Amino acid sequence: MSDEVRGTGPAGGHEVLLRPVADADLELLLAYEHDPEAVRRSRFTPRPRDAFLAHWRQRVLGDPDNLVRTVTVDGEVAGSVMAWTQDGRRFLGYWLGRAYWGRGIGSRALGLFLREETVRPLHADPFAGNTASVRLLEHHGFRGAGTLRHGADEHVLLVLD
Repeated sequence: MSDEVRGTGPAGGHEVLLRPVADADLELLLAYEHDPEAVRRSRFTPRPRDAFLAHWRQRVLGDPDNLVRTVTVDGEVAGSVMAWTQDGRRFLGYWLGRAYWGRGIGSRALGLFLREETVRPLHADPFAGNTASVRLLEHHGFRGAGTLRHGADEHVLLVLD
């Protein structure tokens, strides 16, 4: 059985694939994290290269509790999606390169990921001003469960039961 999860559908007929993260993916994921518009929408402070690589290799990929996938579109690395446990709750996070926004790719990738990640409840906490991300999660059945603050920014707490 392959580690790949494939799907076509509302992503404009493009093949969307989830696969385990390869070390070679990390440079592109770093570049996506540093995109100024993505930083503005997520309110996430990008890490310097060495800190990013250390975090991914040790904490993200190095923790067997985490489920982490690279999202590819027609063979190109488009981003990542992952689940992890924090303070006793399972969380979901994702990041796509800007070239892949608004094309149904995030929706397709999230749908594929939710087939693999079966732990419920599953939480997400996008920045409240990132309405596209909030809508994407709601489209997949997440519902509002309050708000959180990360520094000065308000985030929406969403849960999928």
